[in-house]
Amino acid sequence: MAAATLPTPVVTEKPQTAIVVPPSDLPLPAVRSTGGILDPILDVYRSVQARRDALGLSNPGTVDQISREVSRDVLLTNQTFSGLRAELNKSFSIFPLFQISHAFSTGSQQLSPYTFLALYGTNNILCQAQLDSDASFSARFNARLTDRLVFKNSAQIQPASAAGPGGAQFSPEIDYHGDDFMASIKSMNPSLLEGGLTGMFIGSYMQSITKRLALGMEAVWQKPAGAPAAEAAVSYAGRYKGDDWIASAQLLTQGGLQASYWRRLTERVETGVDVSLQIAGFDPRTGGVQKEGAATFGAKYEFSRSVFRAQVDSAGKVGCLLDKIVAPAVRVTFAGEIDHAKSNAKLGLAVSIEASGEDLMEQQETVKAPVPPF
Repeated sequence: MAAATLPTPVVTEKPQTAIVVPPSDLPLPAVRSTGGILDPILDVYRSVQARRDALGLSNPGTVDQISREVSRDVLLTNQTFSGLRAELNKSFSIFPLFQISHAFSTGSQQLSPYTFLALYGTNNILCQAQLDSDASFSARFNARLTDRLVFKNSAQIQPASAAGPGGAQFSPEIDYHGDDFMASIKSMNPSLLEGGLTGMFIGSYMQSITKRLALGMEAVWQKPAGAPAAEAAVSYAGRYKGDDWIASAQLLTQGGLQASYWRRLTERVETGVDVSLQIAGFDPRTGGVQKEGAATFGAKYEFSRSVFRAQVDSAGKVGCLLDKIVAPAVRVTFAGEIDHAKSNAKLGLAVSIEASGEDLMEQQETVKAPVPPF
């Protein structure tokens, strides 16, 4: 049967006008009355919501990503490696996105000798699975339920080995993306089979106060299986965005401070500083509170076909990472690290090859790639 053709709606473009915050002495638009005791509460809510919309605030992101410009873009967090590594990537389609990857490594204590990874993604779904040669398995499934609500789920299975007893982890998470706020609830290994509710639960809320300032808080509740009582902790977070710099801080009520500062020096150069201070408890030798702190400074330089990162921390460790595209489908990565305190050095070299056919190259020019809910 032929699909019914609907009439095309006529859209009239309106000229853009500046958004003006209404003064407090002007009446707000009338709202529909419910004829109940909730009318005053609804009136206050609609009044506050109207003024929030007039400010034009943006979504600030989650609490655990307030320092993403420093930890993810500048510093070598989860990027440095050692030994030799070779990756062969194959893309089968652009929309939906479907890729597989084979990775081989040697001379590294962190990387498995062989890793297989598969990824499937659309605008509303992300499926990713990884299997290592040591039988460890990890998977991730994200679904965009609505334009604002995203469900995330990850699972990991680690077999017993000489390095540890192994174990499994299951982490469901749900995020709500508001116009000017972000709310998230995450749990790790939740269970009701161990004599009550056990596991770890994390709830966070981040709110944009102005176009530059965002404040939030995060609460953690955990009770391991067999523990007599549960533990709870609360932290407060703040993020301020300047014209070419961003400062963020997170304060733990139990004693701890995490602060970062990011700045763009030029169009190609970025710098970042990350400082953490933790109260470790009572020190019997001095009779006072024992404090532990660390500071890391990093820089990032973008060339036309390569990216160079370098960092140094207060413990005397110096590291660098060079990622260079030597051909349209070949990428080479070099990593180096020197620990002056332990007189230790590590080197790493990786080669990544993208094996895509000519038909896929043609799709990249005509088909828009999806944006999965990462």
